[in-house]
Amino acid sequence: MNERVAQYRERLQLTWSQMGKKQKIWLGASVSGILLTVILLTIVFTRTEYELAFQNLDATDAAAVMNYLDSNGIPYELSGGGTSIMVPSAVASRVKVDIGSQGLVQNGSIGFEVFSANSSALGTTENEFNVIYQNALNGEVQKLLNQLQGVESSKVLISAAEESVFLTPEDTSKASAAIVIKFTPGYRPSQKEIDSYYNLVQATVPDLEVEDITISSPQGELMSSEAGGMGIGDADIVDLQFRIQSKFETDLKKNILSFLGPIVGSDNLVVSVSSSMNFDKEITEENLVRPLDNNNNNGIIVSEEINNATSTGSSTEAGGVAGTGETDIPGYEAAGGESSSSETSSQLRNYDFDRIKRNIQSGPFVLKDLSISIGIEAAQLNDEQARNDIMNYLTTLVRSQLADSGQDVNNDELIDKKVSLIARNFAESPTDAAAGGLSTGWLLGIGAAALAIIGGLAFMLVRRRRRQDEVEEADIPEQTKVEYPTLDLETVTNESQARKNLETLAKRKPDEFVNLLRTWLAEE
Repeated sequence: MNERVAQYRERLQLTWSQMGKKQKIWLGASVSGILLTVILLTIVFTRTEYELAFQNLDATDAAAVMNYLDSNGIPYELSGGGTSIMVPSAVASRVKVDIGSQGLVQNGSIGFEVFSANSSALGTTENEFNVIYQNALNGEVQKLLNQLQGVESSKVLISAAEESVFLTPEDTSKASAAIVIKFTPGYRPSQKEIDSYYNLVQATVPDLEVEDITISSPQGELMSSEAGGMGIGDADIVDLQFRIQSKFETDLKKNILSFLGPIVGSDNLVVSVSSSMNFDKEITEENLVRPLDNNNNNGIIVSEEINNATSTGSSTEAGGVAGTGETDIPGYEAAGGESSSSETSSQLRNYDFDRIKRNIQSGPFVLKDLSISIGIEAAQLNDEQARNDIMNYLTTLVRSQLADSGQDVNNDELIDKKVSLIARNFAESPTDAAAGGLSTGWLLGIGAAALAIIGGLAFMLVRRRRRQDEVEEADIPEQTKVEYPTLDLETVTNESQARKNLETLAKRKPDEFVNLLRTWLAEE
């Protein structure tokens, strides 16, 4: 075995000694490159890649997650001062699901699951239950807030309303909530989002009013819209109104340009539109009761009752023989009889009138005022007729736009003040002035000069190239003629002597021997 190893070593040494310097360098570089590649591939394929699984953890949640990972033998790395935990990418998804299902990460809050986790057979006292319930309610609200966009963490403290049979409603304390929200760096909530925070807390806590909620952040207090908060929501309304007004003016300007552009030329026309809009939104409710026009301004007869009654009878007048009986009154006249009749009639009609209920909601974006100014190249208004035609078009356009504005659109004097037509010579742009100020002679002269410059540059480049070629040819040394060694074989009579001379030349001067052979081959 040792002899075989020694043979291999000798062969390697012999092979290494027979190699040239360049071959040794290339061999060493190749072996080094292969070893380096193997080492890098081994590191890459055996290295454990970690993935961020949890971040922004408090000390309690981080400790719970670490305990779970240690008990299951899962490696992990801490970062961010212990607030972030990284696990191997191969098991990251499984770890997130397992920890989430066990409720280990609660963002520092305890929800209503505490009742099932800490259930006791003996039960709890009322005070203990109230404390646990209050902490659970704070934790649930905190969880809801932490799930909103841009919220990094939050702290919630809710004070429930005090209830007692011995307290009057005036003496009972109201529920209140104090909340501190920390947002992610660079995030700024809009007014709508701030109002959603208030509504979420109010809907979660019973008997809690918006004015009893205080929400703050490290940057300051977050005010609701009811409390006079001026957030991005108001700015959005102003921006919306501005964009609507700008769009109206832009569209009207395009209509004018599309109509007058082909007539006078788009380059000879400048249009300016200024408008004023009413963005008030009105809601009107009307309850109308009116008779029918086709029924003598009466309503529809719903019911009618007619009663007719006739009665007849007789009446007895005072009279008789005076003093004829014991009970008679002396001097009283005896009674006399007379017949009578009467007739009564009554009519009762119930009418029903039209009842109209209208809820009229007038949309905003009503145009209040409009003015149009147009500038036209003076050469395009050669006569008064062209000017009148353009003015008529503009006044008609203004009348149609202001039809619902409440202004008197039939007042020509008023409408004429809202339209202005300016005829002027337009100022030339620097490009047009430069192009217009060059005559044909100047243009030809500039072209000839440019051609001359280009030709001169081309001549110089060609000349320079020729000089470089001449210098390169001069620098090349002339190839010296190789003088091959000569060996006079004619003077050598002995064949063995000639062979000995050739062997001696081959051993001492192999290069010259090779050249000699080449010479013989070339002569043959």
